[in-house]
Amino acid sequence: MRPASVKDVADRAGVAVGTVSNVLNYPERVSARTQEKVQRAIEELGFVRNDAARQLRAGRSRTIGMVLLDAANPFFASVARGAEDAAAGAGSSVVFASSRHDARREARYIDLFEEQRVQGLLVSPVGSIAARVAELRSHGLVVVLLDREGDPQLYSSVSVDDVHGGYLAASHLVETGRRRIAFVGGGRHLQQVADRLRGAEKAVAEHPGVSLEFLPTEELNVLAGREVGQALVQRSRHLLPDGVFCANDLLATGVLQSVLLAESLDVPRDIGLVGYDDIDFAGSAIVPLSSVRQPAEEIGRTAIRLLAQELEDPGAPHEHVVFKPELVVRASTGTPGARP
Repeated sequence: MRPASVKDVADRAGVAVGTVSNVLNYPERVSARTQEKVQRAIEELGFVRNDAARQLRAGRSRTIGMVLLDAANPFFASVARGAEDAAAGAGSSVVFASSRHDARREARYIDLFEEQRVQGLLVSPVGSIAARVAELRSHGLVVVLLDREGDPQLYSSVSVDDVHGGYLAASHLVETGRRRIAFVGGGRHLQQVADRLRGAEKAVAEHPGVSLEFLPTEELNVLAGREVGQALVQRSRHLLPDGVFCANDLLATGVLQSVLLAESLDVPRDIGLVGYDDIDFAGSAIVPLSSVRQPAEEIGRTAIRLLAQELEDPGAPHEHVVFKPELVVRASTGTPGARP
């Protein structure tokens, strides 16, 4: 059986096709009695409106495209949740895609969303996409960057001061008596990683006698952190860092697992450990993780607000919102001054 059409509804209700269209799109133009007849016919036939056709006629959908850097990371899941809630309140929906740190994959999703004539696009980019954004905007598509500052002439953005976040994390490790600090993270090509490392370098430079070692990883997940942790526990004590700052909580969780499994080392006695993002799991780990908290859901909500502003007034100046992160201290680092 084929799906019921608008004509089927009109025939059942005994009205014109245009009247059904008005009930669906402009109910104020139709009397209450006629609306009731049409709604009854819709329910009896199980009619579902073809929103794709409506969007095609209008030239834009009520859907917002969102390309996340890594949907497997709970931080980005929380950003998406905030965006979804804000969009729903404005009568729109959000469709998510994950680039998984792959620029080509990111480009394919952006192309797909443009082809689908989405209302707007939120992107947490792998690298620089300034040229692509300029092209999209020339086609009338509004773009807001997530978790990244950008060119104020091209787009609005929502980000966190990751340099300050890295500074907070490394400073805390120094305050708890750590002198050999390791930074664990992906390559410097990821702006967020580079900024967090830069903040850690700034903090270490303020304290003579404190060193910082960079331990790059291919991925930013628990498995990559576990591999770094396994390599660390094989070191002799005089080469072992006594403080580890990870670019996110997933890496920190992996490092923590490897160190605890070694049984010869203790967190925080031998190694102080700080993560980043303060995902839900951080506080419930077997040794609760100190972490740099980002307001993930607020980032998503703010991105939707900026998108809505530009859709309403395309000529308005772009806005750049930068949140300040905060350090959440837990058992994985102990307390300042606890070590000699």
